[in-house]
Amino acid sequence: MQILLRLAKLNELDDSLDKVSEFPVIVESLKCLCNIVFNSQMAQQLSLELNLAAKLCNLLRKCKDRKFISDIKCFDLRLLFLLSLLHTDIRSQLRYELQGLPLLTQILESAFSIKWTDEYESAIDHNGPPLSPQETDCAIEALKALFNVTVDSWKVHKESDSHQFRVMAAVLRHCLLIVGPTEEKTEELHSNAVNLLSNVPVSCLDVLICPLTHEETAQEATTLDELPGDKTTEKETVLKNSTMVYNGMNMEAIHVLLSFMEKRIDKGSSYREGLTPVLSLLTECSRAHRNIRKFLKDQVLPPLRDVTNRPEVGSTVRNKLVRLMTHVDLGVKQIAAEFLFVLCKERVDSLLKYTGYGNAAGLLAARGLLAGGRGDNWYSEDEDTDTEEYKNAKPNINLITGHLEEPMPNPIDEMTEEQKEYEAMKLVNMLDKLSREELLKPMGLKPDGTITPLEEALNQYSVIEETSSDTD
Repeated sequence: MQILLRLAKLNELDDSLDKVSEFPVIVESLKCLCNIVFNSQMAQQLSLELNLAAKLCNLLRKCKDRKFISDIKCFDLRLLFLLSLLHTDIRSQLRYELQGLPLLTQILESAFSIKWTDEYESAIDHNGPPLSPQETDCAIEALKALFNVTVDSWKVHKESDSHQFRVMAAVLRHCLLIVGPTEEKTEELHSNAVNLLSNVPVSCLDVLICPLTHEETAQEATTLDELPGDKTTEKETVLKNSTMVYNGMNMEAIHVLLSFMEKRIDKGSSYREGLTPVLSLLTECSRAHRNIRKFLKDQVLPPLRDVTNRPEVGSTVRNKLVRLMTHVDLGVKQIAAEFLFVLCKERVDSLLKYTGYGNAAGLLAARGLLAGGRGDNWYSEDEDTDTEEYKNAKPNINLITGHLEEPMPNPIDEMTEEQKEYEAMKLVNMLDKLSREELLKPMGLKPDGTITPLEEALNQYSVIEETSSDTD
Protein backbone atom coordinates (compact mmCIF):
# COMPACT_ATOMS: atom_id res chain seq x y z
CA MET A 1 0.00 0.00 0.00
CA GLN A 2 2.81 2.41 0.91
CA ILE A 3 4.64 1.70 -2.34
CA LEU A 4 1.49 2.26 -4.38
CA LEU A 5 0.70 5.49 -2.52
CA ARG A 6 4.20 6.76 -3.30
CA LEU A 7 3.98 5.80 -6.98
CA ALA A 8 0.55 7.46 -7.24
CA LYS A 9 2.02 10.74 -5.87
CA LEU A 10 -0.23 10.47 -2.84
CA ASN A 11 2.40 10.65 -0.12
CA GLU A 12 3.89 14.11 -0.33
CA LEU A 13 1.99 17.39 -0.42
CA ASP A 14 4.69 19.08 -2.48
CA ASP A 15 4.90 16.40 -5.16
CA SER A 16 4.18 18.13 -8.47
CA LEU A 17 2.65 16.65 -11.61
CA ASP A 18 5.09 18.19 -14.05
CA LYS A 19 6.65 15.02 -15.46
CA VAL A 20 4.32 13.71 -18.15
CA SER A 21 6.41 10.52 -18.34
CA GLU A 22 5.21 9.62 -14.81
CA PHE A 23 1.50 9.88 -15.64
CA PRO A 24 1.07 6.24 -16.80
CA VAL A 25 2.65 4.99 -13.56
CA ILE A 26 0.35 7.21 -11.48
CA VAL A 27 -2.72 5.95 -13.36
CA GLU A 28 -1.76 2.27 -13.02
CA SER A 29 -0.99 2.73 -9.31
CA LEU A 30 -4.44 4.26 -8.75
CA LYS A 31 -6.02 1.34 -10.63
CA CYS A 32 -4.20 -1.11 -8.37
CA LEU A 33 -5.36 0.76 -5.28
CA CYS A 34 -8.96 0.68 -6.55
CA ASN A 35 -8.85 -3.10 -7.00
CA ILE A 36 -7.13 -3.74 -3.66
CA VAL A 37 -9.48 -1.49 -1.66
CA PHE A 38 -12.56 -2.96 -3.34
CA ASN A 39 -11.55 -6.58 -2.67
CA SER A 40 -9.74 -6.43 0.67
CA GLN A 41 -11.26 -5.50 4.02
CA MET A 42 -7.76 -5.19 5.45
CA ALA A 43 -6.89 -2.63 2.73
CA GLN A 44 -10.08 -0.73 3.56
CA GLN A 45 -9.02 -0.50 7.20
CA LEU A 46 -5.50 0.55 6.19
CA SER A 47 -7.03 3.30 4.04
CA LEU A 48 -8.53 4.78 7.18
CA GLU A 49 -5.27 4.54 9.10
CA LEU A 50 -3.27 6.05 6.22
CA ASN A 51 -5.82 8.87 5.78
CA LEU A 52 -6.12 7.98 2.11
CA ALA A 53 -9.19 10.20 1.54
CA ALA A 54 -7.22 13.33 2.46
CA LYS A 55 -4.35 12.29 0.18
CA LEU A 56 -6.77 11.78 -2.72
CA CYS A 57 -8.30 15.22 -2.17
CA ASN A 58 -4.82 16.77 -2.24
CA LEU A 59 -4.10 15.01 -5.53
CA LEU A 60 -7.39 16.29 -6.95
CA ARG A 61 -6.43 19.84 -6.05
CA LYS A 62 -3.16 19.40 -7.95
CA CYS A 63 -5.14 18.12 -10.95
CA LYS A 64 -7.66 20.97 -10.90
CA ASP A 65 -7.73 22.95 -14.16
CA ARG A 66 -4.87 20.84 -15.54
CA LYS A 67 -5.17 19.29 -18.99
CA PHE A 68 -3.90 15.91 -20.19
CA ILE A 69 -4.35 14.31 -16.76
CA SER A 70 -8.00 13.30 -17.02
CA ASP A 71 -7.12 9.62 -16.41
CA ILE A 72 -5.44 10.54 -13.12
CA LYS A 73 -8.52 12.52 -12.05
CA CYS A 74 -10.85 9.73 -13.14
CA PHE A 75 -9.19 6.98 -11.08
CA ASP A 76 -8.59 9.33 -8.15
CA LEU A 77 -12.35 10.02 -8.13
CA ARG A 78 -13.17 6.33 -8.52
CA LEU A 79 -11.03 5.45 -5.50
CA LEU A 80 -12.67 8.28 -3.55
CA PHE A 81 -16.08 6.89 -4.52
CA LEU A 82 -15.12 3.39 -3.33
CA LEU A 83 -13.82 4.67 0.00
CA SER A 84 -16.95 6.76 0.64
CA LEU A 85 -19.11 3.80 -0.38
CA LEU A 86 -17.40 1.33 1.96
CA HIS A 87 -16.90 3.62 4.98
CA THR A 88 -19.55 5.95 6.40
CA ASP A 89 -16.85 7.66 8.50
CA ILE A 90 -15.08 8.75 5.31
CA ARG A 91 -18.32 10.31 4.03
CA SER A 92 -18.46 12.52 7.09
CA GLN A 93 -14.73 13.34 6.80
CA LEU A 94 -15.14 14.31 3.14
CA ARG A 95 -18.24 16.37 3.84
CA TYR A 96 -16.94 18.47 6.70
CA GLU A 97 -13.20 18.11 7.32
CA LEU A 98 -11.92 17.87 3.73
CA GLN A 99 -14.51 20.21 2.15
CA GLY A 100 -15.35 17.53 -0.39
CA LEU A 101 -18.59 19.17 -1.53
CA PRO A 102 -17.02 22.35 -3.00
CA LEU A 103 -13.96 20.41 -4.24
CA LEU A 104 -15.97 17.82 -6.18
CA THR A 105 -18.35 20.51 -7.45
CA GLN A 106 -15.34 22.38 -8.86
CA ILE A 107 -14.17 19.17 -10.54
CA LEU A 108 -17.57 18.99 -12.26
CA GLU A 109 -17.35 22.65 -13.29
CA SER A 110 -13.96 21.96 -14.84
CA ALA A 111 -15.17 18.83 -16.67
CA PHE A 112 -18.15 20.74 -18.13
CA SER A 113 -16.08 23.93 -18.84
CA ILE A 114 -18.85 25.98 -17.21
CA LYS A 115 -19.00 29.74 -17.76
CA TRP A 116 -21.22 31.49 -15.24
CA THR A 117 -23.57 34.23 -16.44
CA ASP A 118 -25.13 34.81 -13.01
CA GLU A 119 -24.72 33.47 -9.48
CA TYR A 120 -26.57 30.23 -10.28
CA GLU A 121 -26.85 30.38 -14.10
CA SER A 122 -24.40 29.05 -16.67
CA ALA A 123 -24.10 29.66 -20.39
CA ILE A 124 -25.46 26.75 -22.45
CA ASP A 125 -24.22 26.27 -26.02
CA HIS A 126 -26.85 24.04 -27.63
CA ASN A 127 -24.80 23.84 -30.81
CA GLY A 128 -21.52 23.07 -29.05
CA PRO A 129 -19.64 19.76 -29.34
CA PRO A 130 -20.49 16.86 -26.98
CA LEU A 131 -18.31 16.11 -23.98
CA SER A 132 -15.21 14.06 -24.72
CA PRO A 133 -15.14 10.46 -23.41
CA GLN A 134 -12.51 11.42 -20.83
CA GLU A 135 -14.50 14.41 -19.52
CA THR A 136 -17.65 12.29 -19.38
CA ASP A 137 -15.95 9.52 -17.37
CA CYS A 138 -14.49 12.08 -14.93
CA ALA A 139 -17.88 13.73 -14.49
CA ILE A 140 -19.62 10.38 -13.84
CA GLU A 141 -17.06 9.40 -11.19
CA ALA A 142 -17.36 12.84 -9.54
CA LEU A 143 -21.17 12.55 -9.51
CA LYS A 144 -21.00 9.14 -7.83
CA ALA A 145 -18.54 10.39 -5.20
CA LEU A 146 -20.72 13.46 -4.55
CA PHE A 147 -23.75 11.21 -4.11
CA ASN A 148 -22.02 9.38 -1.25
CA VAL A 149 -20.82 12.63 0.32
CA THR A 150 -24.35 14.15 0.30
CA VAL A 151 -26.41 11.01 0.89
CA ASP A 152 -27.76 12.27 4.25
CA SER A 153 -27.87 15.97 3.38
CA TRP A 154 -31.64 16.26 3.53
CA LYS A 155 -31.46 15.29 7.22
CA VAL A 156 -28.67 17.61 8.34
CA HIS A 157 -29.15 20.55 5.97
CA LYS A 158 -28.11 23.88 7.51
CA GLU A 159 -29.05 27.30 6.23
CA SER A 160 -25.36 28.12 5.81
CA ASP A 161 -25.07 25.30 3.26
CA SER A 162 -27.79 26.67 0.98
CA HIS A 163 -25.37 28.51 -1.29
CA GLN A 164 -23.16 25.47 -1.83
CA PHE A 165 -26.12 23.21 -2.57
CA ARG A 166 -27.55 25.77 -5.00
CA VAL A 167 -24.22 25.98 -6.83
CA MET A 168 -24.18 22.19 -7.08
CA ALA A 169 -27.79 22.14 -8.32
CA ALA A 170 -26.88 24.77 -10.96
CA VAL A 171 -23.95 22.59 -12.11
CA LEU A 172 -26.33 19.61 -12.31
CA ARG A 173 -28.77 21.68 -14.37
CA HIS A 174 -25.91 22.35 -16.80
CA CYS A 175 -25.16 18.62 -16.79
CA LEU A 176 -28.74 17.79 -17.82
CA LEU A 177 -28.56 20.18 -20.78
CA ILE A 178 -25.38 18.76 -22.36
CA VAL A 179 -24.69 15.46 -24.09
CA GLY A 180 -21.92 12.90 -23.91
CA PRO A 181 -20.02 11.23 -26.75
CA THR A 182 -22.68 8.52 -27.15
CA GLU A 183 -26.36 8.10 -26.27
CA GLU A 184 -25.47 5.46 -23.66
CA LYS A 185 -22.93 7.75 -21.98
CA THR A 186 -25.43 10.63 -22.01
CA GLU A 187 -28.01 8.46 -20.27
CA GLU A 188 -25.44 7.31 -17.68
CA LEU A 189 -24.39 10.92 -17.07
CA HIS A 190 -27.99 12.09 -16.65
CA SER A 191 -28.84 9.09 -14.47
CA ASN A 192 -26.09 9.96 -11.99
CA ALA A 193 -27.16 13.63 -12.08
CA VAL A 194 -30.73 12.59 -11.18
CA ASN A 195 -29.47 10.45 -8.29
CA LEU A 196 -27.43 13.35 -6.93
CA LEU A 197 -30.31 15.84 -7.33
CA SER A 198 -32.34 13.53 -5.08
CA ASN A 199 -29.88 14.36 -2.27
CA VAL A 200 -30.18 18.12 -2.72
CA PRO A 201 -32.56 19.78 -0.19
CA VAL A 202 -35.76 20.50 -2.08
CA SER A 203 -35.66 24.20 -1.16
CA CYS A 204 -32.46 24.51 -3.23
CA LEU A 205 -33.93 22.95 -6.38
CA ASP A 206 -35.44 26.28 -7.46
CA VAL A 207 -32.25 26.89 -9.49
CA LEU A 208 -33.31 24.14 -11.92
CA ILE A 209 -35.56 26.78 -13.47
CA CYS A 210 -34.55 30.35 -14.16
CA PRO A 211 -36.02 33.48 -15.75
CA LEU A 212 -35.52 33.95 -19.46
CA THR A 213 -32.26 35.62 -20.42
CA HIS A 214 -32.23 38.95 -22.29
CA GLU A 215 -31.52 37.06 -25.53
CA GLU A 216 -34.46 34.69 -25.01
CA THR A 217 -36.75 37.58 -24.08
CA ALA A 218 -35.65 39.41 -27.24
CA GLN A 219 -36.32 36.24 -29.25
CA GLU A 220 -39.82 36.05 -27.77
CA ALA A 221 -40.51 39.68 -28.70
CA THR A 222 -39.13 39.20 -32.22
CA THR A 223 -41.27 36.11 -32.71
CA LEU A 224 -44.38 38.02 -31.67
CA ASP A 225 -43.60 40.82 -34.11
CA GLU A 226 -43.03 38.42 -37.00
CA LEU A 227 -46.31 36.54 -36.55
CA PRO A 228 -49.40 38.29 -37.98
CA GLY A 229 -52.39 38.82 -35.70
CA ASP A 230 -52.91 36.94 -32.46
CA LYS A 231 -50.76 33.87 -33.11
CA THR A 232 -49.78 33.07 -29.53
CA THR A 233 -49.78 29.31 -30.04
CA GLU A 234 -47.52 29.55 -33.09
CA LYS A 235 -45.24 31.94 -31.21
CA GLU A 236 -44.84 29.47 -28.34
CA THR A 237 -44.15 26.64 -30.78
CA VAL A 238 -41.40 28.62 -32.51
CA LEU A 239 -39.85 29.65 -29.21
CA LYS A 240 -39.95 26.15 -27.76
CA ASN A 241 -37.83 24.86 -30.62
CA SER A 242 -34.87 26.37 -28.77
CA THR A 243 -36.08 26.42 -25.15
CA MET A 244 -38.95 25.19 -23.02
CA VAL A 245 -40.72 28.21 -21.53
CA TYR A 246 -43.48 28.45 -18.96
CA ASN A 247 -44.68 31.58 -17.19
CA GLY A 248 -41.54 33.46 -18.20
CA MET A 249 -39.25 30.72 -16.84
CA ASN A 250 -36.77 28.50 -18.69
CA MET A 251 -37.93 24.92 -18.12
CA GLU A 252 -35.36 23.04 -20.22
CA ALA A 253 -33.91 21.06 -17.31
CA ILE A 254 -37.37 19.96 -16.11
CA HIS A 255 -38.26 18.91 -19.65
CA VAL A 256 -35.05 16.85 -19.84
CA LEU A 257 -36.01 15.14 -16.56
CA LEU A 258 -39.49 14.41 -17.91
CA SER A 259 -38.05 12.94 -21.13
CA PHE A 260 -35.57 10.89 -19.09
CA MET A 261 -38.46 9.53 -17.00
CA GLU A 262 -40.42 8.55 -20.10
CA LYS A 263 -37.41 6.72 -21.57
CA ARG A 264 -37.03 4.76 -18.35
CA ILE A 265 -40.72 3.81 -18.46
CA ASP A 266 -40.38 2.69 -22.08
CA LYS A 267 -37.49 0.37 -21.14
CA GLY A 268 -40.01 -1.76 -19.27
CA SER A 269 -37.54 -3.20 -16.72
CA SER A 270 -35.57 -2.30 -13.58
CA TYR A 271 -38.21 0.25 -12.61
CA ARG A 272 -37.21 0.34 -8.94
CA GLU A 273 -33.55 1.23 -9.66
CA GLY A 274 -33.99 3.19 -12.88
CA LEU A 275 -37.36 4.92 -12.62
CA THR A 276 -38.17 5.62 -8.98
CA PRO A 277 -35.32 8.16 -8.42
CA VAL A 278 -36.46 10.48 -11.22
CA LEU A 279 -40.15 10.05 -10.32
CA SER A 280 -39.41 10.85 -6.69
CA LEU A 281 -37.36 13.90 -7.72
CA LEU A 282 -40.13 15.27 -9.96
CA THR A 283 -42.71 14.65 -7.22
CA GLU A 284 -40.75 16.60 -4.60
CA CYS A 285 -40.00 19.42 -7.08
CA SER A 286 -43.71 19.66 -7.94
CA ARG A 287 -44.75 19.68 -4.30
CA ALA A 288 -42.33 22.47 -3.36
CA HIS A 289 -42.23 24.68 -6.47
CA ARG A 290 -45.46 25.93 -8.05
CA ASN A 291 -44.05 26.78 -11.49
CA ILE A 292 -42.52 23.32 -11.85
CA ARG A 293 -45.79 21.66 -10.84
CA LYS A 294 -47.86 23.70 -13.27
CA PHE A 295 -45.42 23.08 -16.13
CA LEU A 296 -45.42 19.33 -15.48
CA LYS A 297 -49.22 19.33 -15.17
CA ASP A 298 -49.46 20.89 -18.64
CA GLN A 299 -47.06 18.30 -20.05
CA VAL A 300 -48.35 15.18 -18.28
CA LEU A 301 -52.03 15.94 -17.64
CA PRO A 302 -53.21 18.34 -20.36
CA PRO A 303 -56.95 19.22 -20.44
CA LEU A 304 -59.01 16.14 -21.31
CA ARG A 305 -60.67 16.10 -24.72
CA ASP A 306 -60.91 12.48 -25.90
CA VAL A 307 -62.23 10.23 -23.11
CA THR A 308 -63.32 7.31 -25.29
CA ASN A 309 -60.33 5.19 -24.18
CA ARG A 310 -59.43 4.06 -20.68
CA PRO A 311 -56.77 6.24 -18.94
CA GLU A 312 -54.23 3.38 -19.07
CA VAL A 313 -54.67 2.80 -22.80
CA GLY A 314 -52.44 4.80 -25.14
CA SER A 315 -48.90 6.08 -25.61
CA THR A 316 -48.96 9.45 -23.82
CA VAL A 317 -46.99 10.06 -20.63
CA ARG A 318 -50.27 10.10 -18.70
CA ASN A 319 -51.25 6.67 -20.09
CA LYS A 320 -47.86 5.21 -19.15
CA LEU A 321 -47.98 6.58 -15.61
CA VAL A 322 -51.55 5.36 -15.05
CA ARG A 323 -50.45 1.86 -16.12
CA LEU A 324 -47.74 2.02 -13.45
CA MET A 325 -50.38 2.72 -10.79
CA THR A 326 -51.30 -0.99 -10.89
CA HIS A 327 -47.72 -2.31 -11.24
CA VAL A 328 -46.80 -5.44 -9.27
CA ASP A 329 -43.92 -3.59 -7.52
CA LEU A 330 -45.46 -1.75 -4.58
CA GLY A 331 -42.77 0.96 -4.50
CA VAL A 332 -43.14 1.71 -8.21
CA LYS A 333 -46.93 1.99 -8.17
CA GLN A 334 -46.88 4.14 -5.02
CA ILE A 335 -44.46 6.73 -6.41
CA ALA A 336 -46.23 6.83 -9.81
CA ALA A 337 -49.58 7.43 -8.09
CA GLU A 338 -48.03 9.99 -5.72
CA PHE A 339 -46.58 11.95 -8.67
CA LEU A 340 -49.96 12.20 -10.40
CA PHE A 341 -51.67 13.02 -7.10
CA VAL A 342 -49.29 15.95 -6.49
CA LEU A 343 -49.83 17.23 -10.04
CA CYS A 344 -53.54 17.23 -9.21
CA LYS A 345 -52.78 19.33 -6.06
CA GLU A 346 -53.66 16.27 -3.95
CA ARG A 347 -57.35 16.64 -4.81
CA VAL A 348 -59.16 13.33 -5.11
CA ASP A 349 -61.77 14.53 -7.62
CA SER A 350 -59.07 15.88 -9.94
CA LEU A 351 -57.02 12.67 -9.73
CA LEU A 352 -60.05 10.48 -10.47
CA LYS A 353 -60.81 12.56 -13.55
CA TYR A 354 -57.44 11.63 -15.07
CA THR A 355 -56.99 8.06 -13.76
CA GLY A 356 -60.38 6.55 -12.90
CA TYR A 357 -61.32 5.25 -9.44
CA GLY A 358 -60.06 1.72 -10.12
CA ASN A 359 -56.48 2.79 -10.85
CA ALA A 360 -56.37 5.26 -7.94
CA ALA A 361 -57.95 3.01 -5.29
CA GLY A 362 -54.61 1.80 -3.89
CA LEU A 363 -53.30 5.32 -3.25
CA LEU A 364 -56.62 6.52 -1.84
CA ALA A 365 -56.87 3.54 0.52
CA ALA A 366 -53.33 4.14 1.79
CA ARG A 367 -54.07 7.84 2.32
CA GLY A 368 -57.50 7.33 3.91
CA LEU A 369 -59.17 9.20 1.05
CA LEU A 370 -61.51 6.58 -0.40
CA ALA A 371 -64.44 8.79 0.57
CA GLY A 372 -62.93 11.79 -1.26
CA GLY A 373 -61.31 15.00 -0.04
CA ARG A 374 -57.71 16.11 -0.46
CA GLY A 375 -54.23 15.50 0.93
CA ASP A 376 -52.43 17.27 3.75
CA ASN A 377 -50.32 19.71 1.71
CA TRP A 378 -51.46 23.20 0.74
CA TYR A 379 -51.56 24.30 -2.90
CA SER A 380 -52.77 27.43 -4.69
CA GLU A 381 -56.51 27.63 -5.19
CA ASP A 382 -56.52 28.23 -8.95
CA GLU A 383 -59.16 26.00 -10.50
CA ASP A 384 -58.74 23.53 -13.36
CA THR A 385 -60.81 24.35 -16.44
CA ASP A 386 -62.57 21.52 -18.27
CA THR A 387 -62.80 21.46 -22.05
CA GLU A 388 -66.19 21.55 -23.74
CA GLU A 389 -65.61 18.00 -25.01
CA TYR A 390 -65.08 16.74 -21.46
CA LYS A 391 -68.11 18.63 -20.09
CA ASN A 392 -70.34 17.10 -22.74
CA ALA A 393 -69.04 13.57 -22.12
CA LYS A 394 -68.89 13.79 -18.30
CA PRO A 395 -72.43 12.47 -17.55
CA ASN A 396 -71.63 9.21 -19.39
CA ILE A 397 -68.10 8.64 -18.03
CA ASN A 398 -67.68 5.49 -15.96
CA LEU A 399 -66.10 6.72 -12.71
CA ILE A 400 -64.42 3.35 -12.07
CA THR A 401 -62.73 2.95 -15.45
CA GLY A 402 -62.41 6.67 -16.19
CA HIS A 403 -63.62 6.55 -19.78
CA LEU A 404 -66.76 7.16 -21.81
CA GLU A 405 -69.18 4.24 -22.01
CA GLU A 406 -72.39 3.95 -23.95
CA PRO A 407 -75.41 3.52 -21.65
CA MET A 408 -75.99 -0.18 -21.04
CA PRO A 409 -79.48 -1.71 -20.58
CA ASN A 410 -80.24 -2.56 -16.96
CA PRO A 411 -80.54 -6.39 -16.77
CA ILE A 412 -83.00 -6.29 -13.85
CA ASP A 413 -85.50 -4.04 -15.62
CA GLU A 414 -87.22 -7.03 -17.24
CA MET A 415 -87.24 -9.17 -14.06
CA THR A 416 -90.24 -9.73 -11.83
CA GLU A 417 -90.02 -8.85 -8.13
CA GLU A 418 -89.71 -12.56 -7.26
CA GLN A 419 -86.77 -12.96 -9.67
CA LYS A 420 -85.04 -9.89 -8.22
CA GLU A 421 -85.43 -11.21 -4.67
CA TYR A 422 -84.13 -14.65 -5.71
CA GLU A 423 -80.99 -13.18 -7.37
CA ALA A 424 -80.37 -10.92 -4.37
CA MET A 425 -80.50 -13.82 -1.88
CA LYS A 426 -78.29 -15.91 -4.17
CA LEU A 427 -75.67 -13.14 -4.12
CA VAL A 428 -75.91 -12.79 -0.33
CA ASN A 429 -75.38 -16.54 0.15
CA MET A 430 -72.36 -16.56 -2.17
CA LEU A 431 -70.75 -13.63 -0.34
CA ASP A 432 -71.52 -15.26 3.03
CA LYS A 433 -69.83 -18.49 1.93
CA LEU A 434 -66.73 -16.64 0.71
CA SER A 435 -66.59 -14.69 3.97
CA ARG A 436 -66.94 -17.77 6.23
CA GLU A 437 -64.19 -19.57 4.28
CA GLU A 438 -62.04 -16.42 4.66
CA LEU A 439 -61.60 -16.13 0.88
CA LEU A 440 -63.18 -12.69 1.03
CA LYS A 441 -63.41 -10.20 3.90
CA PRO A 442 -66.16 -7.56 3.81
CA MET A 443 -64.65 -4.13 4.45
CA GLY A 444 -66.10 -0.75 5.30
CA LEU A 445 -64.96 2.85 5.58
CA LYS A 446 -64.13 4.30 8.98
CA PRO A 447 -65.08 7.93 9.69
CA ASP A 448 -61.48 8.97 8.93
CA GLY A 449 -61.70 7.51 5.41
CA THR A 450 -59.51 4.42 5.93
CA ILE A 451 -60.80 0.89 5.33
CA THR A 452 -61.37 -1.66 8.09
CA PRO A 453 -63.35 -4.91 8.57
CA LEU A 454 -67.05 -4.20 8.15
CA GLU A 455 -68.02 -5.12 11.74
CA GLU A 456 -65.50 -2.67 13.18
CA ALA A 457 -66.62 0.11 10.81
CA LEU A 458 -70.28 -0.39 11.77
CA ASN A 459 -69.39 -0.35 15.49
CA GLN A 460 -67.55 2.96 15.11
CA TYR A 461 -70.49 4.57 13.32
CA SER A 462 -72.83 3.28 16.07
CA VAL A 463 -70.65 4.90 18.73
CA ILE A 464 -70.67 8.19 16.82
CA GLU A 465 -74.47 8.11 16.47
CA GLU A 466 -74.94 7.35 20.19
CA THR A 467 -72.62 10.21 21.12
CA SER A 468 -74.55 12.57 18.83
CA SER A 469 -77.87 11.48 20.37
CA ASP A 470 -76.56 12.05 23.92
CA THR A 471 -75.38 15.51 22.97
CA ASP A 472 -78.77 16.38 21.49
